[in-house]
Formats: sequence, C-alpha cells, structure tokens
Amino acid sequence: MRFVKLLSFLFVMAILFSCSPIRVAADYDTMADFTQYKSYAFYKKGIDKVEISDIDKKRILRAIETEFSARGMVKSDDPDLVVSIFAKSTKKVDIYGGYNNFYPYGYGYWSPWYYGPNYGQQVSVHEEGTLFVDFIDNKKKELVWQGIGKGALIIDNAVKKEARIKEFIKRILEKYPPFMEEDKKSKK
Repeated sequence: MRFVKLLSFLFVMAILFSCSPIRVAADYDTMADFTQYKSYAFYKKGIDKVEISDIDKKRILRAIETEFSARGMVKSDDPDLVVSIFAKSTKKVDIYGGYNNFYPYGYGYWSPWYYGPNYGQQVSVHEEGTLFVDFIDNKKKELVWQGIGKGALIIDNAVKKEARIKEFIKRILEKYPPFMEEDKKSKK
C-alpha cells in the first residue's frame, strides 16, 4: 500500500512539474521609444559567460530569433538593440503532507514515538530556472528592457526541454511593450 501511495505521488508530481507555470515579469525604461527598434544582434561576449550548456544557449537564441522574426524584427550587424541573456538555477525543496496521512479520514493519532517526527511527510526536490533577457539600446549603450522568466526545469528529455525553453522565451517576450501592443491589436 505504501509503495502504491509513493508511486501515485511521484506520478502526480511529475505531471505538476512538467506543466508548472512559468512566472514572468518585465522592467523597462518608460522614457524609451520602443517603436524605433527594428533590428537586433546578440551580445556574444555576455552570452558566452552564461553558465549553461552551449546547446541550451542555442535553444534560447533560436527561440528569440523565432519570436523576433514573427514580429518583423531583423538580425543586423548594426542593430538598434543588443540582446543579452543570463540564466541561473536553484534547487527547490517542497515538503508535503502531515502527520495524519496514514489515516485519511482522521482516525488514529500521531505519536512521535510510534511513527517518528516526520511520518507522513513527503519531500520533493526540483530545479527552478530563472532566465533574464536584456535589450540594450545600441546607440546609447543603455539597458532599456529586461524580461525575467522563472519556472521548473525539465532536463530529462531534449524535445521537452526545447519546448520548455520556447515557452519561456515566448512568455517573456510577451512583456516587451511593442509586442504587447501588437497582441492587443490582433485580439480586437
């Protein structure tokens, strides 16, 4: 019975974390004229310093290119915007359950001498990633927009990981002011 409970718990956790939400935020210079930015390039020196695999860097950059291309922005040697990224990951520990898990309807009692002080608690450890996407005005050499995405990382399958990265980028770039305006117009 205990094995079945553990197996069902792991199954539910796998589903939850594979579908866990991506939390996004953005900050930007409210005085910047974002309509002037039509071209971009990646800041190679900054991207090279990011401590993630080269494969993941390529996935992130391709996802940004795809989103920009869909919005009419072009890659250029003399860009209006310079794009840089930064990523970090942290281990998160979640503790679920309580002292009365063995008796689902409240029967019985909890005793630290009988079951132990952590009886019924389940621990989940997962990695949460944070991705920062920075847009720098190339003429002024100033940061004009920063998007941030946080969410659980999927690292067990290359196809799922690529899809997750695309989702991160799409959700982050939805916060870029010109893209937000385009989305509002297209929904009308």
